[in-house]
Amino acid sequence: MSLFEIVPFNCRLRIYRRQASSTMRFRPCIDIHAGEVKQIVGSTLTDAEGVGPVTNFVASQSAGDFARMYKKDGLVGGHVIMLGASEANTNAALDTLQSYPGGLQVGGGINADNCQFFVEKGASHVIVTSYVFRDGQIDFERLEKLKQLIGKEHLVLDLSCRKKVEDNKFYVMTDRWQKFTTTSIDEALFHRLAEYCDEFLVHAVDVEGKRCGIQQELVELLAKWSPLPVTYAGGASSLDDLDFVERIGSGKVDLSIGSALDIFGGDIRYEDVVAWDKKRGEN
Repeated sequence: MSLFEIVPFNCRLRIYRRQASSTMRFRPCIDIHAGEVKQIVGSTLTDAEGVGPVTNFVASQSAGDFARMYKKDGLVGGHVIMLGASEANTNAALDTLQSYPGGLQVGGGINADNCQFFVEKGASHVIVTSYVFRDGQIDFERLEKLKQLIGKEHLVLDLSCRKKVEDNKFYVMTDRWQKFTTTSIDEALFHRLAEYCDEFLVHAVDVEGKRCGIQQELVELLAKWSPLPVTYAGGASSLDDLDFVERIGSGKVDLSIGSALDIFGGDIRYEDVVAWDKKRGEN
């Protein structure tokens, strides 16, 4: 049986939903900046005028090209992130959804005004962070509104975080990872938020885009605390990291790899990752 269930949406679109299991999967990604597919060091994103992010890679292929490749290779549950609000980013994201309807999640500037639009255009889920935080705290009224608009089965909550040295806890980051919230992650938080969403996505902001190694402590906490499917992203540098996350995450934490893949200018062969995932999908 596949770990991803195909379910109908509005009787016209088939979407992929991750089933709870102890078999880890690889999750692909498409990061869009200024309408192009890029790999960026996430912690360098800023609103400061004239200051651009540190860019690891800019693809010559379109976002839709990557989506079609993921579809062809049977990779499901990947995330498309729009880095910044622009018409170019929106159009590129829509290209991915048209190319792989029901197979990708979309995030970046998602709110109550546009969440239905992206689901109707083919996103299996929308990914939300900043919209559900206000003054550093979770706004449960906004969460409930999203749940009512699209249903928890179409919502992924992004709890990307950084560790504070003051208390050794991981805190959720918002606004393109520029701002610390006052919300630290713990088991109670995951269980409460599980009432509103279908999955969690967690970027380890301190190591994301740097290919400097998996943040082991965070993966172990996600495996221990999350009652829902959860994807970790950040720091992967070799094919062995898939086996490493599978082991320390007890098979409960999926892994996304970006900058380290050869399709994004890195050293890990994309074909090897596809083969690794295919074996897990056959279990």
